[in-house]
Amino acid sequence: MITTVFFDLDGTLLPMDNDEFTKVYFKLLCKKLAPLGYSSEELVKAVWSGMAAMVKNDGADSNEAVFWREFEKVLGSKVLKDREFIDEFYINEFNEAKAVCGFDEKLVSLVHDLRSHGIKVVLATNPIFPSAATESRIRWAGFEPSVFEHYTTYENTSYCKPNPQYYQYLMEKVGVSPEECIMIGNDALEDAAAEEAGMKVFLLTDNLINKTDTDITRYPNGDVDALSGYLQSVI
Repeated sequence: MITTVFFDLDGTLLPMDNDEFTKVYFKLLCKKLAPLGYSSEELVKAVWSGMAAMVKNDGADSNEAVFWREFEKVLGSKVLKDREFIDEFYINEFNEAKAVCGFDEKLVSLVHDLRSHGIKVVLATNPIFPSAATESRIRWAGFEPSVFEHYTTYENTSYCKPNPQYYQYLMEKVGVSPEECIMIGNDALEDAAAEEAGMKVFLLTDNLINKTDTDITRYPNGDVDALSGYLQSVI
């Protein structure tokens, strides 16, 4: 019996072109920190290095701690003194990136319909952003964070996708077994990794990411209408 549905955010509940979003995100961050003496080149390098370190996190520390250790390694100790400006960025200027994101009323209705039928809804967004940025993106998608049983941020999580332990951690956090769960996402690597943790997987194809050329026919897949039909058939 399915009791819990896990949703990815970027490209799933929040429609977007990931490359376009990343470009705008970096542009805004670099503009914010340029007056402090950081070049765009070194800043982008530091963010990518920090993200790569989080993806490799083995659970020994929070993703936040892992990110900032790597960030400092690339940019020097000065960046720790400037952290308040970076935290401020995610509360304020980061919201300008909403302009390159979409909105899907069908998905909003689908999530609320699941909740009305007693299904737990969990936001399994890759925890590489601080809570302020995650909560903003949740709201861009048309939700309040409280809609979700749990949502992952870099502060509260010690794994990243595609590590199956990320999904195992989430299931333990919510108190469910793999047989009760479905993971819905748009990334054939990161989201489909939930299968390795024993969960069912549905790939939303509207903003599909398939960098490894995975044969997605092995998973139920399709647009929002197909997803709605699939959920009705299994819940």
